[in-house]
Amino acid sequence: MKQLIAPSILSADFLNLGRDIEMVNKSEADWIHVDVMDGMFVPNISFGFPIIKQVNAIAEKPLDVHLMINDPDRYLQDFKSVGADLLTVHYEACNHLHRTLSRIRELGMKSGVSLNPHTPVSVLEDILDQTDLVLLMSVNPGFGGQKFIPQIIKKVEKLKKMIKEAGTSTLIEIDGGVNYETGKQLIDAGADVLVAGSFVFGADDPQATIKGLKDL
Repeated sequence: MKQLIAPSILSADFLNLGRDIEMVNKSEADWIHVDVMDGMFVPNISFGFPIIKQVNAIAEKPLDVHLMINDPDRYLQDFKSVGADLLTVHYEACNHLHRTLSRIRELGMKSGVSLNPHTPVSVLEDILDQTDLVLLMSVNPGFGGQKFIPQIIKKVEKLKKMIKEAGTSTLIEIDGGVNYETGKQLIDAGADVLVAGSFVFGADDPQATIKGLKDL
């Protein structure tokens, strides 16, 4: 399978968000990545429900919504209502992860679980059958433009082995510090989905940059 590319609109121009969404629509991107932050689980605050609803109204790609929030169970139905196609919660933020992932699927979304850089992939050994997507953070969550943590490469390899042994079709997604160099390393290690924010939206030609990531 060709790797999937999910530009992160956290790095888009918020004064011209509609324009940037249209650019992604016209590009070879597969998903639109939406980072939701509550100012508690991570120090930053980002998109709320009204913005996501407006993004969904013009988006022609699935919305890949990444919740960096405490107690995400409170809002699962709300994110479904505003258009999330894939909904990822953090392992570190969930008391009952199996129940949360099951509920996401019951609501008709793809279920995802994210791990911070310090959290080992072994914690997911007994939950992979409930997980359509594992998002490995390759930077500390909360802000765009951070430097890639190289130890994540080995983490991808370990997770890929776990998924094969479990016999699931779980995808591996990477978020943080993705560019042509790190993207190629991640794909070679077994990553399926690359999230790219500042590398795409800060480029002179964002569509060409998306194509470049797609062609790695």
